[in-house]
Parts: sequence; structure tokens; C-alpha cells
Amino acid sequence: MSNIAVVYYSGYGHTKVVAETFAREIDAQLIEVDQEGNVPEDAWDKLNAAKGIVFGAPTYMAGVPWQFKKFADATSKIWFTQGWKDKVFAGFTNSASMNGDKQVTLISLQTLASQHGGIWVSLGLAPSNTKAATRADVNNLGGSVGLLVQSPADASVSEIPSGDLETTKLYAKRVQAIVNKFSA
Repeated sequence: MSNIAVVYYSGYGHTKVVAETFAREIDAQLIEVDQEGNVPEDAWDKLNAAKGIVFGAPTYMAGVPWQFKKFADATSKIWFTQGWKDKVFAGFTNSASMNGDKQVTLISLQTLASQHGGIWVSLGLAPSNTKAATRADVNNLGGSVGLLVQSPADASVSEIPSGDLETTKLYAKRVQAIVNKFSA
């Protein structure tokens, strides 16, 4: 088991697939925010013990859904004691639209990490931005702050574009490598 925890909310299952793909790549712990905005009681111990925390949430109406926001607000008790200071953080978001204001969501996740005194890991991949680029290419959505994923509104959870899932795996490896550098 890695020393990274992935805490995420998924409304329709697509973001869960991204979280599972990320976690599986580096053997990270998964913590799901439920439909009421809560995490299991032992999740707080796992998050406190983790060297790295990855936030994942869909983008709804240009931000995280209320369930993830409730989780974020609950972290204020940890913020008060600076319990996550100097941890490594990263994040991802998913929406039905190619853009869908995902950047706003990523910046809110990055801000949450910064409020905790964390160190944010950018995507670190060049965009796939040539005329020949396809949805199967890595970073085809051109992310930089974190991982961007697009799941068409009429797509099943098994139809997330392959380039987005490959980007997820590469980002997971990058986050693990950064955590390892800071933990050495």
C-alpha cells in the first residue's frame, strides 16, 4: 500500500473510475465521499497518516459538488491545528463537457490544499495539441494544474476516453514520485 490517499466524490460513477485507476496505478488508498458528503470515520486517520492526499471531484456548475464541499469544510478542524501542513497534494476533476469550467474546480482543490499548507503537484505533461491529436492521446484536454477528464453525458463508466485514463496513470506515477522525494 502506498503512502497516498485518494479522497473523491462521484455522482454518476465516472469520477470513481478515475479515482480507482489512479489508486490502482500506485496502490493508493481510496476514500469515497458518500452521497451525504461524509467519509467513513477511519478515513480521517488514513488521511492524517498519508504523506500525499489526492482530491477528486466532478465539476458541477463550475465547481465541486456540495458533497465534496461538505468534506472540504469538515477539514477545517485539521486546518486549525495545521495537521496537513507540508503534505503533498494533487487533484483531478471530470465533467461531461470538454471544458465545462474544470479549471475552476482544480483551482478550488489547489486552494484547499494551499490553505492546509500543502505542496501541490501539477500535471507535468505537455498538451496534445496538434491537428493529428485524438482523444486517445495523453493530456488531450491540455491540463496543467491537475488532471482533467471528460466523460460524455451519454457515456457509460466504461467509455471514459482512453487518453484521459492513460493521463491518470501518468499523473499517479508523478504524484508518487514527488511524495517519495519529499519523504526521503
